[in-house]
Amino acid sequence: MGIFDKAKDALNSDKGEELSDKGLDKAADAAKGKLGDDKADQIDKARDAADDKIGNE
Repeated sequence: MGIFDKAKDALNSDKGEELSDKGLDKAADAAKGKLGDDKADQIDKARDAADDKIGNE
């Protein structure tokens, strides 16, 4: 099992999902702080798309 397989398994766990969600939320909040509220909808869409790619199904 390679390092990427281990990372994928970690992300697919409940704890991994929780940590990835926290990281994505933190990144989205930082982006909103830098770009302003007028870009919040676009940032939320990007955050949700990233969560769909790396989160549990």
